[in-house]
Amino acid sequence: MKNYKLLTPGPLTTSSTVKAEMLFDRCTWDQDYKEITQKIRAQLLEFACAAKEDYTVVLMQGSGSFAVESVMTTAISRDDKVLIVTNGAYGERIIKMAQYLGLHYLHYSVEYNEYPNEAELRSILEEDQAITHIVMVHCETTTGILNPIEMISTLSREFRKTLIIDAMSSFGGMEINVPELGIDYLISSANKCIQGVPGFGFVIAKLEKLLACEGNSRSLSLDLYDQWKEMDKDGKWRFTSPTHVVAAFSKAIDELVEEGGISARHTRYHHNNRILRERLEKIGFQAYISSEKQSPIISTFLFPNERFNFADFYSYVKEKGYVIYPGKLTDADTFRIGNIGEIYDEDIQELCNIIEEYMGVVTK
Repeated sequence: MKNYKLLTPGPLTTSSTVKAEMLFDRCTWDQDYKEITQKIRAQLLEFACAAKEDYTVVLMQGSGSFAVESVMTTAISRDDKVLIVTNGAYGERIIKMAQYLGLHYLHYSVEYNEYPNEAELRSILEEDQAITHIVMVHCETTTGILNPIEMISTLSREFRKTLIIDAMSSFGGMEINVPELGIDYLISSANKCIQGVPGFGFVIAKLEKLLACEGNSRSLSLDLYDQWKEMDKDGKWRFTSPTHVVAAFSKAIDELVEEGGISARHTRYHHNNRILRERLEKIGFQAYISSEKQSPIISTFLFPNERFNFADFYSYVKEKGYVIYPGKLTDADTFRIGNIGEIYDEDIQELCNIIEEYMGVVTK
């Protein structure tokens, strides 16, 4: 299998040193391994600017969606009602979770390239007094749009709602002060901006809120409260944990710190994204998301013309050493390019050269 770099929103390209951590086998009951778990939990709290007296971190086996569902089934009781704000496929996946779980919910949606409207949300919250929770995806990987977390935070505080933020594709790649924003549950994954590999997600939870959730869960495996109770004792996961992935993630955290922390990583991601958008615009690729709404994580591009064949384009770019993403829209022909992971200026410049070469060949 040919080696290539992933320009995707996770799994993503990882460092050789992160990969190397997975060459060792570890025992889930061993004290050294449990200390790795506790180290990760403490460091994630620091990244969130949260104090251990007020917040805790719970690691949950599975992909990011497992972690989201663990919050949905644990934090929202049968008597609660959740307002789910969506403008992309991952918000819509939360709707599916709510349906499977039998939750009381209200769905507010806007177009994939638009922000939620504050006035409309305010009107909903004023009219529907039964709403107890608000859920929104911060960075919608569907398009790369960065949703207005401060606006949602303000509404949540004003109307005294429990705030759940899916920060899958943003946490670790941009500063998020969880206590300052009043976020009660923030959810992310090992294989995103902290640059680990797939295998578990994590939840940064306000202790006061989590303590009130005992007995809510409709799932044994995804019971966030029970997972926290066990993990908080000494770092032991309730059920078999992805030991290799956990060790790799611990190393990835160390490398994030060595890079200069979240602010430094955000600077690199933002630079990658800016160069990518600027160079592709010059050769006819229009970005789907406007620059003021664009995250530094992943960009969606419209097909440049009717003759453009994505399968052929994808194969050409892959053969040159890079893998990109197909689009995830239904109303427009698009593709996506991520710029997180072990990706630097030289990688983005080389990719743009490859795309320029391709366009030169197919338009002759």
